[in-house]
Amino acid sequence: MPMPTDRRALAPQVPRYELLGVRISALDLPQAVAHVRLLATTPGRPGYVCVRDVNGIMACQRDPELRRIHDEAALVTPDGMPVVWWGRLRGYREVGRVYGPELMTLLCGQPPGAGLRHFLCGGEPGVAELLRRKLQQRFPDLRVAGTWTPPFRTLSPEEYDALAQQIARSGANLVWIGLSSPKQERFMAELAPRLPGGLLIGVGAAFDFLSGRKRQAPRWIQRSGFEWLFRLLTEPRRLWRRYLIGNSRFVWLVLCALCRGKVRS
Repeated sequence: MPMPTDRRALAPQVPRYELLGVRISALDLPQAVAHVRLLATTPGRPGYVCVRDVNGIMACQRDPELRRIHDEAALVTPDGMPVVWWGRLRGYREVGRVYGPELMTLLCGQPPGAGLRHFLCGGEPGVAELLRRKLQQRFPDLRVAGTWTPPFRTLSPEEYDALAQQIARSGANLVWIGLSSPKQERFMAELAPRLPGGLLIGVGAAFDFLSGRKRQAPRWIQRSGFEWLFRLLTEPRRLWRRYLIGNSRFVWLVLCALCRGKVRS
């Protein structure tokens, strides 16, 4: 009997570069869309994708288990512009930003022949259903197999099993996880082995952005590397520690890495 396909082995041509100990997949948005389609529709072991920004990189500095979760991901896509710039500095000129909401939009807009069935998992009560309606208005051919809103606590093993059974019954092969990071990465690592197949993608605030609950930064700000400042100004009480302290520490650690000569083309 043939062994089930390991999703990490489906895209061996995607190299990874290291940023502060986290291995990032060297790709851009169109490449990410193509690889996700392949990973989601190929039968085999389930897997997950981490869409990685500076905040997640810093969380991995404090948590070796979280770093292991990233190492075992099928893909770790570069989200924040500093993550992209570091990849280009390492010699991967083709690296581009894989922004979670944009990745989700492009995959939801795939034609029916792509074979994707989506499941929306995350958000506050009512957000997943609101997002489903918004997406289906925008993409009439979109197949949303189900939605689920998590409780504000850690799930028990029995609850993970029940959710996995619900997703399996729905026939979904692409499961979107809209939780805060790093909660969503741990959530995917727990849920993925319980599924018969398919792919999970952690897109965080994409649920709020695409449902219209929160405002996205203009595209020119996203490309400038200052989206963090836009979000800080819109939610200062919630995000000040993440961006002012976390970003400052990130810059310091990157400068230290540069001084130690850890950048090689």
